[in-house]
Amino acid sequence: MARAEETLQEVLAAFDFGAPVVGAVRYGQGHINDTFCVHTQPEDAACRRFILQRMSAAAFKRPDQLMENIIGVTEYLGRQIRERGGDRSREAMEVLRPKNGQPYYTDSQGGAWRLYPFVEHTVCYQAADTPELFAASGRAFGRFQQLLKGYPAETLHETIPNFHNTEDRLKKFKAALAADKLGRAGACGPEIDFVLAREADCSAALTAMRAGKLPVRVTHNDTKLNNVLMDETTGEGICIIDLDTVMPGLVIYDFGDSIRFGANHSAEDETDLTKVSLDVDLFDVYTKAFLEGTGGSLTDGELEYLPWGAKLMTLECGIRFLTDYLEGDVYFHTEREGQNLDRCRTQFKLVSDMEERWDELAAIVDKYR
Repeated sequence: MARAEETLQEVLAAFDFGAPVVGAVRYGQGHINDTFCVHTQPEDAACRRFILQRMSAAAFKRPDQLMENIIGVTEYLGRQIRERGGDRSREAMEVLRPKNGQPYYTDSQGGAWRLYPFVEHTVCYQAADTPELFAASGRAFGRFQQLLKGYPAETLHETIPNFHNTEDRLKKFKAALAADKLGRAGACGPEIDFVLAREADCSAALTAMRAGKLPVRVTHNDTKLNNVLMDETTGEGICIIDLDTVMPGLVIYDFGDSIRFGANHSAEDETDLTKVSLDVDLFDVYTKAFLEGTGGSLTDGELEYLPWGAKLMTLECGIRFLTDYLEGDVYFHTEREGQNLDRCRTQFKLVSDMEERWDELAAIVDKYR
């Protein structure tokens, strides 16, 4: 698809910003959608900003379903926040429709665009430099779950099929291993054995779900710190953003992905595995904050399986890196030879740490349940 700038002026004209547009510049560090910050200048007020995005046609084949999910969830969140006396304009995203009244605007080249108000006086961090910041993200994601506990998850579209289906990830890995089209399997024997030794683990959460032990909920599915807007004064997480992957899922996966991302201090492609380890203190900090945020809305089964969420999200990520390495680095962007294999090894080292400290992780959950 053509560069977003080619139709930007057309798209700007399709929305009513309530004041003249004085600028639109690329914004943020995302690599999926094309994101612009639009500046407007009301006659007798300060500059008002908006976030304008062209949704990735490669990542999201059905923008109609994607936006149906987002509008449903954000409107529900807005009602819940208002009922609790909160500030809907700061605590939940809001979709602003184009002049034609549709959920999004389709430009003359087929690009799908959406618009949100800019949430002022917030900060978006790329890494949790302090335990307090990690805890703030945990409370925010926990509150997201608490607010959405009554939303009918079965009405949501699965915008990325099998996104956190670890059984399916294992199946794809085995297919890549059997094909070994680049002859790379010989370079990663220990990693292959690591996965195959944990084949049964890949079904642990899904088996519990099928047995009714883990309920299907509305889940975010990308619970990294940079998807929480933090209030610049209080430091608390006030608004969850990037709802493209909101789908039916398991809450333990949202919890687990945050642990995978934030409870360690190494680079994702660290080559010295002695520097890679699970920080149990950060696991404790996040667990406490997350459960505070959920406000007692999780079931006993979900509490029991929270450590499984951390292990499975980390194992799944490592499997995805290893699969991509075997297939020739066709999905994840790489900057050097073997980078996906190094990424895989860091994830598996974290999994090993979790297994060694399993009783500690379970005890931490029990302490705050």
